[in-house]
Amino acid sequence: MIARRRALVCFAAAVAFGCTPSAEGGAVAVGSPAPAYRGVRLGGDSVSLESLRGRVVMLNIWATWCAPCRDEIPVLQALHEQYGRDGLEIVGVSVDARGEQARIGDFARGMRMTYPIWHDPDDRVSSLYRAIGVPETYLIDRDGILRWRRIGPIAPGDSTLVRALAETISGRSAAPGASSAR
Repeated sequence: MIARRRALVCFAAAVAFGCTPSAEGGAVAVGSPAPAYRGVRLGGDSVSLESLRGRVVMLNIWATWCAPCRDEIPVLQALHEQYGRDGLEIVGVSVDARGEQARIGDFARGMRMTYPIWHDPDDRVSSLYRAIGVPETYLIDRDGILRWRRIGPIAPGDSTLVRALAETISGRSAAPGASSAR
């Protein structure tokens, strides 16, 4: 509970002050290789971002207890349906506590989430990606380069995301610094 509160306070501060971590502060920078990450599907199978190389990956860090995460799930599902055939793979990484797999699965079914859900109860993904809180989303190109980042929920029709998706899916590189924080 304390970790959740701390994450929410950090996220609220970042939103309130429009802050994003700088490259000097150890943040994962747009235009740099995305950190290697291995996770576990809800069914228990081991998975990795490396296994998705060659596809455009949208890595979304979320939790069932996060209200902004719930708000953005329909947006992510719509993106999955719209761009999946173009090579976009959305991966939702739940940072819910250990032993919550059944609850996460029920939640995903209730929210009609059809994109892959990974579970990271130790929240290693947030450390690797220097996430401030949840939700946080990263767009990774086919070569494993981070092309876009969002701190906070994605809104329907987000123009920076639409542009980054078009550029990344087509193989054109998004401009460095295409990070977006709210």
